[in-house]
Amino acid sequence: MPLTPAPLPASRGEGELTTGFAKSNPRPACGERVPEGESPKAGEGELAAATCISKSRYGRGMDARRGLFDEFAVAMAVLTRLPVGVAGQDEPGAIAASSWAFPLVGAGVGGLAALSFFIAEALGCSALVAAGLAVLAGIALTGAFHEDGLADTADGFGGGRDRDTKLAVMRDSRQGSFGILALIFSVGLRIAALAALGDPIHAGLALLAAHAASRGALPLTMHLLSPARTDGLGFTAGRPSRAMALIAAVIGVAIALAALGPARGIAALLLAAAGIALLAMLARRQIGGYTGDVLGAFQQIGEIVMLLVAAAK
Repeated sequence: MPLTPAPLPASRGEGELTTGFAKSNPRPACGERVPEGESPKAGEGELAAATCISKSRYGRGMDARRGLFDEFAVAMAVLTRLPVGVAGQDEPGAIAASSWAFPLVGAGVGGLAALSFFIAEALGCSALVAAGLAVLAGIALTGAFHEDGLADTADGFGGGRDRDTKLAVMRDSRQGSFGILALIFSVGLRIAALAALGDPIHAGLALLAAHAASRGALPLTMHLLSPARTDGLGFTAGRPSRAMALIAAVIGVAIALAALGPARGIAALLLAAAGIALLAMLARRQIGGYTGDVLGAFQQIGEIVMLLVAAAK
């Protein structure tokens, strides 16, 4: 019979000490804040409440303290269809942890859309055609992610009789009349605004401002509102901390002001914020909060208003 070594005896008091310490000093759960008066360990505290995620899907062990590049990559993977080669955006809280980068990703999308406008103009296309190609480029880069949310929100809010029905309609992949009309107005107004600008430089700056600022507002709405469901993207995204939401908003505002100038930039930001706030109040009244679709509608409202103000004479 093979012999197995007997376990080494624990040092005197070691078992009791370890057990007692674990019971008296439990590790905070995911999302739990460290009680006042205690010193938080590395990675714990208020920020961990918004950004804690599990470590399973990354090639190396990663948690809420991931680097800025990794957070930017997660934001890119969520908001675009570009192959960034990162996993983990479906982890609970991962999107909230990366939300500070939303306006930077938006600026990138706006920059590529602006490039499409410039190339079309250089090839001799009219301003209307160039504007249509610029909007199409933005839709292609994001996979119509936000447009789909706008259409589902319009169908749910316009066609549902009560909260449960509205949420069920929004989850239905089929598009109704309200959703189709919302898409037509969204695409049409953006093309009209860019065509009115005409000049590739001004159109490109407007695209940068609109895409950055509209996405920079999303973390703040996620912080102020509550998810309407206990599942889906709006819930698993997590709730950005106040600091994370403010950083995203400041980045978006800074890009918009730099692109549009102080006077027009402030006017565009105020009107876009008013439009998003009205939709947020409607969402709270209709379904009690936000979903991933509602976040897409927020972005679309912000982008449309920003472009319209930029094109105003």
